[in-house]
Amino acid sequence: MAEAKSTVIIRRVKKVQGGGHHGGAWKVAFADFVTAMMAFFLVLWLMAATTKEQRAAISEYFRNPSPLSGKSPAPSPGMNGPGGASTSMIKLGGTADMAKGQKDEMGRKRDNAADTDVDSRAKDKRRLEALMQDLKEAIDKSQALEPFKDQLLLDLTPDGLRIQIVDKQNRPMFDIGRDQLKPYTVAILRELSSFINQVPNHISITGHTDTTAYSSDAGYTNWELSADRANAARRALVAGGMSDAKVTRVVGLSSSVLFDKTDPQNPINRRISIVVMTQDAENAALAGAGQGVALGKSLHDADTQVPDLSGAAATGTATVGTPVEGAKSDAAPPVAAAAAAPPAPVLASAGTAAARPAGPRISSSAQVASATALAKAAEAAVEKR
Repeated sequence: MAEAKSTVIIRRVKKVQGGGHHGGAWKVAFADFVTAMMAFFLVLWLMAATTKEQRAAISEYFRNPSPLSGKSPAPSPGMNGPGGASTSMIKLGGTADMAKGQKDEMGRKRDNAADTDVDSRAKDKRRLEALMQDLKEAIDKSQALEPFKDQLLLDLTPDGLRIQIVDKQNRPMFDIGRDQLKPYTVAILRELSSFINQVPNHISITGHTDTTAYSSDAGYTNWELSADRANAARRALVAGGMSDAKVTRVVGLSSSVLFDKTDPQNPINRRISIVVMTQDAENAALAGAGQGVALGKSLHDADTQVPDLSGAAATGTATVGTPVEGAKSDAAPPVAAAAAAPPAPVLASAGTAAARPAGPRISSSAQVASATALAKAAEAAVEKR
């Protein structure tokens, strides 16, 4: 049997690989997209979290890429293009930007200082209003002060809280022509001392008299009497527990600031005025302490003027007791009247130097001319000899 010839069959199978690896290019693109989105939302968050001033500063930073503060030096001729035009593509920041930043910083400091002053004044006002309310309530409730309600007057002035203790016809604070306090006046002042200690403000004490002339030939006048009475009130307040360091000044104004101008001899004009001063009033009172007055300076500018403790333009008025009909709040005397009146003796005040009279002034050029003329005259006399 013949050997059968075998047929070789070659079968080609085409293999299809599904879902195989296609490379990592898409991952790179996706990572770029996620990074861009993260940066975008980060910018949105920063814009929402920063203030307008901070955004302006960031914008200014990117507009001025120069690392140096100040104006860049002038370019050399080789750095300029034709016609002297600059070839630089970057506009450098200059001193104008730095000066603007300094001005802005100074402006912010001034604004902060102004805000601090406003806050301090507002705090002062609230403190004094609370003190006045406490005093009114204490006077209403106190049996010791009940009989003297109509002799205690409270009001707010630009200088601070003013407490006035006034005379009555049948109940004077002092004996006539004396600086000795009546027992009930001492009781009033001691009651007031505890309230004054509640606030950190300093006080000024002013004595006033009516226009009745003091009957004495020893040179003791209403000026000395009003100052002595103010100092007696200070001693009573200190004896009642008030700190002596709270007193800024003690002044006698005689009858220069009348309470009732329609009746200069009204007993209400005889009074003691205690002002719980604001910080501004205290600074003004101590502004000239220890400073002398220059020669030739007018008395109007000197520290020897009678201080205005009246607080004529009161911001608010609260009167305890019944005010006298026709009586007005203290008004400062005109400048001319203050200059004409004799100076008030100040027993405890900010140290002030007396003004010296303005003498004749000789200029330095006149002195040189005079010396030259004398020298020439001497030479001529020698030549004649």
